[in-house]
Amino acid sequence: MVFRLGRRLLALEQPILERHDVAMWAYAVLTALCEGPMRTQAALAAGIGADKTRLIPVLDELQRRGLIEREPDPADRRVRLLGLTDAGRRKQRAIQDEIRAGENELLSGFAPEDRDAFLRLLTRLSAR
Repeated sequence: MVFRLGRRLLALEQPILERHDVAMWAYAVLTALCEGPMRTQAALAAGIGADKTRLIPVLDELQRRGLIEREPDPADRRVRLLGLTDAGRRKQRAIQDEIRAGENELLSGFAPEDRDAFLRLLTRLSAR
């Protein structure tokens, strides 16, 4: 059932991502960086469950488009701090707003207490 729900959510999200010209991994990066800069590409990769070597082209593209910055860490020049630009923050927020609207529509047929319980359980499951 979880797999089927995941496929349905991906089908909901894909057209939104395409409208914004952003791939799923790029959106995952933008969302992870919303919480604040990350100290290394390896930490970012671990945080979103991506292979760090496959993440580099995604980061290169996001930087080329002006959506993220990779700055040298003043404490260790070998390390790059990853962060969102203002344009990256706006892009992530616009995508997230559309995805949330779709999710709300998907859950609109459920009673509020059922929705709340479902979202609570999802939050707990994703934290494991």
